[in-house]
Amino acid sequence: MEHDSQEDAGGPNYARLIRMKILIASGIYPPDIGGPAQYARNLYETWKEQGHEVKVAAYRWERAVPSPLSNALYLTKVIRKAWKADLILVLDTWNAAVPTMIACAILRKKYIIRTGGDRLWETYIERTGDLVLFKDFYSTRIDAKLSKLSFREKLIYRWGGRALCKAASIIFSTDWQRRIFEKAYGLDPKKNVIVENYCGAREAPVEPENRVFVAGTRTLKWKNIELLKKAFGLAQEKVEAAGLPPIELDCGKAVYDSFLEKIKRSYAVILVSLGDASPGLVFDAVACGVPCILTRENGIKERIGNGVIEVDPLSVEEIAEKIVWLARPENRKRQAEKVQSIGYTHTWEQIAAEVTDVYNDR
Repeated sequence: MEHDSQEDAGGPNYARLIRMKILIASGIYPPDIGGPAQYARNLYETWKEQGHEVKVAAYRWERAVPSPLSNALYLTKVIRKAWKADLILVLDTWNAAVPTMIACAILRKKYIIRTGGDRLWETYIERTGDLVLFKDFYSTRIDAKLSKLSFREKLIYRWGGRALCKAASIIFSTDWQRRIFEKAYGLDPKKNVIVENYCGAREAPVEPENRVFVAGTRTLKWKNIELLKKAFGLAQEKVEAAGLPPIELDCGKAVYDSFLEKIKRSYAVILVSLGDASPGLVFDAVACGVPCILTRENGIKERIGNGVIEVDPLSVEEIAEKIVWLARPENRKRQAEKVQSIGYTHTWEQIAAEVTDVYNDR
């Protein structure tokens, strides 16, 4: 659904704001599920409440036609919506970024990219089944001739890289991903900034209604669900042998609000992907005070400390071991206390202000 803000939209700080025309270019938008969709929706609502005129360009009916026609149609949408925009924020590095780069070249406008995941790495894993860690992908799978990449992946590498290089600024959620991208694409460090991910205010923790480990996520190979299921099956056997109450794994998807309710009432959250710069699932668990088992291939170690349990995403045995440890009620209680001691919050109002600061400083 496309959105335009109302002309009389305002907020408590409206008098102190310089009203801007903002375009958010995103490949997905609710009811689509995924981090960029939530990021787009919440920035849209925050900026609108502050009195800015905000539009969103997302793929909708364009998906009904094959690429590259869908990209061309999206390009026309961006041109139409960006015509008078002051700030153009792109929330991916491919589907939205490349058409926006072309549109801004035509309109002689600048744009800012906020990275999420990595489309090239994700596409490569999905095609090959080669479960390479994100931190290792560019140093071990990319050579001068790009010989291991398909034709489509070569396009993503070259044109996605060009979109990054042409951006006025690039926003990363973590320094971990920033360092990997700077080396992989030869980015100018002076244009790169960190705006950390959203982490909401603490909610009163509730006792789990069950012994379910929530891992709901998209069924993509880099999410490592098959290995997780194998590890969880092994853990269930060990839990039963130890005489503990049985545990369950929930890999189901849901719209964000329903999914958040599921997290609040869960026994734990588990995420063992091959690389996650700043997983919103974990920050949601932190806000709800729910223990979390997290891949050690992440960019938020300094932010969360020992508040979550880290595991090697390629080790079935280690993942199973940590699941069994957390399945003991006394350990779950102790870990929940650690999570609840994390004081970090980062609101959408703060994120919106930091993004507009990037625009003002470019």
